[in-house]
Formats: sequence, structure tokens, C-alpha cells
Amino acid sequence: MRPPAALGSLRHPNRARSVTSTETTPTPDAPGILDPATVSRPAYRPRRESVTVRVGDVPVGGGHPVVVQSMTNTDTADVRATVEQVAALAAAGSELVRVTVNTSEAAAAVPHIAERLRERGVDVPLIGDFHFNGHILLPRHPGCAGSLAKYRVNPGNVGRSRWDEHFAAIIGCAVEHGRPVRIGVNWGSLDQELLTRMMDENAAREVPADAHAVTLAAMVESALSSARFAEEVGLPHDRIVLSAKVSGVQDLVTVYRALADRCDYPLHLGLTEAGMGRKGTVASSAALALLLAEGIGDTIRVSLTPAPGADRTEEVRVAQQILQSMGLRSFQPQVTSCPGCGRTTSTFFQELAQRVQGHLDARMPEWRGRYPGVEELRVAVMGCVVNGPGESRHADIGISLPGAFEEPSAPVFVDGEKVTTLRGEGIVEEFLALLEGYVDRRYGTG
Repeated sequence: MRPPAALGSLRHPNRARSVTSTETTPTPDAPGILDPATVSRPAYRPRRESVTVRVGDVPVGGGHPVVVQSMTNTDTADVRATVEQVAALAAAGSELVRVTVNTSEAAAAVPHIAERLRERGVDVPLIGDFHFNGHILLPRHPGCAGSLAKYRVNPGNVGRSRWDEHFAAIIGCAVEHGRPVRIGVNWGSLDQELLTRMMDENAAREVPADAHAVTLAAMVESALSSARFAEEVGLPHDRIVLSAKVSGVQDLVTVYRALADRCDYPLHLGLTEAGMGRKGTVASSAALALLLAEGIGDTIRVSLTPAPGADRTEEVRVAQQILQSMGLRSFQPQVTSCPGCGRTTSTFFQELAQRVQGHLDARMPEWRGRYPGVEELRVAVMGCVVNGPGESRHADIGISLPGAFEEPSAPVFVDGEKVTTLRGEGIVEEFLALLEGYVDRRYGTG
């Protein structure tokens, strides 16, 4: 483990560090032409080595698959509503679910939530999120402490005057119940005493760093020093997960690179307060993809602000799609479809793509248990002859629909070979039947 970073080493990355190495090498037969031997898929950096922390039955870190998690936004004291949302998040693919534990009523509800989830066959581990009063709630509610699979504590919200005592009380409950702890620093609630001390020390330097760099360095130090203290009071090294969340993409990359270099704890990635809709999705994707490509990150959450009454599970699907788009995990068959152009004046290919995606979504609950590996299926629905046949050949099964002024026929390709041509009004139903047959032949166990 390296010593704390010098302040000057924590600054905005002006450019992403390269994760590929491809060069143009002249060959004897074609000087100056790219040698195919030098071309390969992006070479992501090897996964950062970390200890394995078990959260319930879910291993985090240690080279295990990157874990997707989410958080409820219900009043935890409302047992029925919280159970419903946890179950929905788990059904969407959240492998860990965090709930707020902010009052005695919420703490008292946690064992009942866990029990009702078990009755429904939902075995997703629950994480308790504690701020300000965790040192009171956990000792007073042992049923809550024992029902949670992990505790999350923010060292900036533990208390200033009696920080050591309050933090030790939370860690003591974790030790007593054999639970891991995520020490989650957030720049919106950074330990002000630590930040003030580091600002003063920086001001006394001959060449002070800028205040922003000091803040980022303080986040790293808060996480690491809190982890050291947790171990000093008895929490095993392999029961600690760290996070240090900010709302800016470049800052997040800077902070996590520093954390990754200085410890072997598993790291929880997430852009805090990412925002709503498109902005939150794009910002989270940009930040997490950069870090994951560098081998940094063991569990992720996409913190989207939902529209009023909107489906909370969208953030789970976005997190899964980030991992699947990067080739790190597979959760759902992927549909490749073109955006359309002047050659595709009809909306038929868009309607077919939508029907195929809907069919996959509807069938996956059954397919997942019946057809191992089906989540890696690749389907193409293309709109014209320009890229349609080629893209369809690259997929496991694909269809190239006719564009404007093209012959009204739709060739279907399976494993790179043209197998049939569809015509007429029944193209959608016929292609879905071919898709069903392909899934059964390829992934069926007989």
C-alpha cells in the first residue's frame, strides 16, 4: 500500500490514459499498410487486485464479476412499499439493494422487510445506509443490525466532537454481527475538520496546490484513514469496501485512480447526484467506463434522479448496460439496429426492432432459467441494404429489411450465413419464430 498522495498528483486528468496499444507497422508486402497482427479488441487494463468482501452470498472484489447495486427511495418504515421496491429492483437485476436507516422506526422495520422478502423468495442482500445516528440506531436495534448484510457509513456524517467514539460504535456492531462496512465518502459531506487541517497544511507549503486538489486529496485521505481506524478497532481487512463519490466525471476519475493506487480494498463506483434522464445516464456511463477500462471498480451504482412516479429500476438497467456494452458482463440479449436515414422512409424497421426488443424482454424470465448463456445472444434488425446484410452477418441472427425503392424482401442471416428470405405481411411473426427456434437449438440443453 502506497503512502498518501502528494497534493500535486491529484488534479483533473486533461486526457484519459490510453488503454490500447495499436501501431502502424510496415510489412514487406505492403509498406506503410497496417499489419493485421497489430489489430485487436481494446485491451482493457487488467482488473485491479483487491481482497474479496462477501456481502451476504455476493462476493465483491477479488476478481469476481463487477456487482450491480441500487437503492430504494421509499420510507423504510413503510414495510410494504419498501418490500415492493426491493423486490422490483432485485427482479431487474440489482444484486445488492441499499435502504435508508435514519430513524428508530426505519431500523425497527428492517427485520420485517427482510422476513417478507424471504417469504417471497427474494434473497437479495440488504445494505443499511447510516448518517448522523448510526452509532445510536445499530446498538439499539440488534434485529436491524443482524438483518442487514452490510452497513454503509459516511465518515463526514458521524459527528465532529466525538467522531472516534461514534465511528467505533458502528464498527463494533459490524464486528459483533460479522458484517462488512462500506466507508463511503461524499464530497457534499466531507469531514470538515480533516479538510480544514489539510487546507492549512497546504497553505503553509512553499508552492500550495489549488483548493480543488486539496479537496480531492482530503476525500482520499478520509476514506483511507477511516479504513485504518476501522481495522484498529477490530474490523477485519476483508470486510471493508471504499467509495469516494463526486458529481463530476473528471474528479471521479482522479479520486478513484488515487484510491486504487493506495489500497487493496474493493471499490464501489458511482457518480453521486448524477442527475435525471439523459444527463445522468451519459455522465455515469462516461465516468464508469473510463475507470472500468482501467481495471478499477468492483461494484457500481448509477444514481439517476427518477421523474416523479417513474420506475426506479431504470438505474439498474443502465448499470447493466454499461457493463455489457464494455464486454465485462452479460445480462440481456443485445439488439443492434440502425438509426434510419433517407433510405428508410418507412417506420417498419423501427417497429420490428421494437417488437424484437419487447419479445426478448418478455421471454427472458423464462429463457434465463431454461437456456444458459442466452444473455449473450446478439440480434440485428437493419433498415436497408447499405449496412444491413453485413451487420446481420456479424450478429448471431439478423434480418435486413428493404429500404426505400429496394426489392421488398428481407434476407435473414444465422451465424453469418443467409438462411432464408422473408416477404409479405408476416415478416415480424416469421422472424420471431426463427428467433425462438435459434435460441432453442443453440442454448437448449436437450
